[in-house]
Amino acid sequence: MRSRSLALGVLLASVPSLILCAGTAKSPKKNTGTIRSAKEAKAIAERETGGRAVTARRIPLNGASGGWEVDLRVPGETRGWRCVLDSDTRMVHSKTRIDQPGGSREESPIRSLRGTR
Repeated sequence: MRSRSLALGVLLASVPSLILCAGTAKSPKKNTGTIRSAKEAKAIAERETGGRAVTARRIPLNGASGGWEVDLRVPGETRGWRCVLDSDTRMVHSKTRIDQPGGSREESPIRSLRGTR
């Protein structure tokens, strides 16, 4: 009888530790650390502005790991965005409006006439 109550006591004492161990078995976050690729930089800039990223390039920023400059095209608007991202914090450092990057010739208001004689 005493061994049963002792076994029950041990079992009840170990249940909270099993629950705590099961709760801490999470996978590490993917979005931590510095921005390592242009693909990551474009995804962050697109999420912040709602535009479509055209180009991304590394730039020196006042930090050890630098930053990224991303040009974004915004459909339905006359102007796009240029975002500067801080690579350490994974956040937008600054946003400025620019002419639409990567525009096609059909959207341009200036037409060139070639071959007219």
